[in-house]
Amino acid sequence: MGSQHSVMRGGHVALPDTEGPLSYSVDAAHGSVRLRYFAPPRELRAYFGSLYFFSVTAERYSDVTRADVPQLRLMLAGVGDYHFQDGAVIPTPQICLLGPTMGATRFQLNDPGRVVGISLLPAGWLALNEGDASALADRLCDPGGDNLAALLDRLRAMPDDQVEDMAALCWAELGRLIKPLRGSTWMLLEAVDAWLMGEGSPRIETLTEMTDLSARQLARLTNRYYGAPPKLLARKYRALRCASRIALDHDSWQQLCEEGGFYDQSHFIREIKHFIGLTPHQLQTEPSAVAQLTLLRRSLGSDVAVLNRLS
Repeated sequence: MGSQHSVMRGGHVALPDTEGPLSYSVDAAHGSVRLRYFAPPRELRAYFGSLYFFSVTAERYSDVTRADVPQLRLMLAGVGDYHFQDGAVIPTPQICLLGPTMGATRFQLNDPGRVVGISLLPAGWLALNEGDASALADRLCDPGGDNLAALLDRLRAMPDDQVEDMAALCWAELGRLIKPLRGSTWMLLEAVDAWLMGEGSPRIETLTEMTDLSARQLARLTNRYYGAPPKLLARKYRALRCASRIALDHDSWQQLCEEGGFYDQSHFIREIKHFIGLTPHQLQTEPSAVAQLTLLRRSLGSDVAVLNRLS
């Protein structure tokens, strides 16, 4: 289902699997950090992005993650904190539901760490949580629940060389937890996703025409499903798209600035720094380990939703 991808500096990329529910995986390492991604089974791709196994062997480790979709993270080992863009510092619970982030977020691990995480698309957020995503934007909580606690215990009992089995177990459990959504909700999510991915600098007027909803109605719905109003979402995904092209496609950031609807180069640099945590120059010349490895999600191709490949 895809071709072999180029080797990243300090790491390697796994060949796609040809059988089984995990149709594609990407595996890479950088220094003390290792990150392996798995695409979801076909029946869950509308709900979840990639599943990943993250490990770091350093005694203390700190890095920055780009603005992202919500994440469910199961801490197999290690403790630490999240440092959000507004200055809030929150300890990581063993079962961590991280809301959608609207700016770069720094995390710190105080011990060697092992984490299984799953990216939640808006449908997955609604199916598992049902709450307003904007209430947990740039925040996290322990979602509680016996099912997730039992899943964490089972994952902790498995050795790291069984990461494929860990992924299969997580997908099976998540498949049992999700609830179906209304047809009208699916239609709205498809429209918003298409809008975010279809334009270099998405215009709200285009989305109102696509949905026949007013700007006020759209703000209420995207806050609930995506964690932010359309204008902020448009900025976020414009920056993510540009960052991916800078780091992976080696496009000129000066050219992207001219094409992307930014006021000037200073505006472009501020937007990339805000949503990515690095300047365009840093993305080109000295991206952090997590910044490099996170971009591998794009290598999962059509097995993962476009929204998750970008964020």
